[in-house]
Amino acid sequence: MRSSDSEFSLPAPGAQPPAPPKRLGLFGGSFNPIHNGHLAIARQAHEILGLDRTLFIPTGDPPHKRDGTLAAAHHRYEMVRLAIAGTSAFELSDIEITRRGKSYSIDTVRELQRQYGPTTALFFLIGLDAFLDLPNWREPDALLAACSFVVISRPGQSFTALAALPFLRHLSPETLTALDAGTLTRLDLPLPSGHAIICLSLTPSPISASDIRQRIRGGALLANLLPPPVESYILHKQLYREDQHHTHI
Repeated sequence: MRSSDSEFSLPAPGAQPPAPPKRLGLFGGSFNPIHNGHLAIARQAHEILGLDRTLFIPTGDPPHKRDGTLAAAHHRYEMVRLAIAGTSAFELSDIEITRRGKSYSIDTVRELQRQYGPTTALFFLIGLDAFLDLPNWREPDALLAACSFVVISRPGQSFTALAALPFLRHLSPETLTALDAGTLTRLDLPLPSGHAIICLSLTPSPISASDIRQRIRGGALLANLLPPPVESYILHKQLYREDQHHTHI
């Protein structure tokens, strides 16, 4: 239906569009579902790094998810929207959900560089376990040249494993051990590109999406695991209960 001109309001004379953020966090993931642990990590990283905004980027068709447990993209997108509603510093992007075919991180970073311009510094938030697999990603060198990586501690993972990565073999084992012990909470490693690898030792979260999905299938309580609107959405849509609600990729 065509709207009448009267429904549109023109910007005030001389009004300028909002300035792009100078420091933008990129928080991607399947968010299957998004839970309170995700939100706690995002809040801590946002504050520690002094980010202007943090962009949540639900995956669409990620190459590494093939076990048939991934809820449909529109459900995961809506759950993230509900979870971050009311937090002005958090925003939601459908950049990977709407991309046709396989979606790779390098494609997302390049598109966001074009969208926000050279004045915005990108900070790619990533768990330690996923970062250790970076050499197997598409164009890892290009990724390291395009943005800073914020490597966040994960239960059962050790920062000392970073020394095995070919581009980090110069790291001091003692420094990495201090990160694991919590006596050092942040380590900034400059890269030749001018970006950095920033290691953050955060308070570990006991919450996992796989445990939440198992609880839902078993009818167990979900208290304090999910934002209430997300829990309501899952129950209303009956997600994670039957195969028909999963994508098989």
